[in-house]
Amino acid sequence: MENYREIVVLIAEDDDGHAELIEEGLKDSGINNKIIRFSNGEEVWSYISSSKDCENPEKGKCYLLLLDIKMPVMDGVEVLRKIKQHDKLKEMPVIMLTTTDDPREIEECYKIGCNIYITKPVDFKKFAETLKLLGLFIQIIKL
Repeated sequence: MENYREIVVLIAEDDDGHAELIEEGLKDSGINNKIIRFSNGEEVWSYISSSKDCENPEKGKCYLLLLDIKMPVMDGVEVLRKIKQHDKLKEMPVIMLTTTDDPREIEECYKIGCNIYITKPVDFKKFAETLKLLGLFIQIIKL
């Protein structure tokens, strides 16, 4: 598998509790990929836009970004917009994670280019189920 690249899961989430739940949920669903967490949009943008992988993607790692919308410094919508306007990053899969189900916000994220928009349920059992499905999605992308 010469062209196989490991997927690194990037999580941009300012709420420590949500970030921990996401990581645990991914691991519980069988995801053993490297996970890197960022606490605001500016941190994740700085990481991916200055990464050597961005400059030489065919030799770098493949990223999947789980992106919270409501974050300090730079919100998730702005990060998504920057990614989708960047020649070397625009193909990166981005999954928006948020507690809001505002149809205007959902529509805007899809128009910009997010792959999936997931509303974080307040009910822990529903949230855990959503994370298990997300884990299956990541496994499919990996194949």
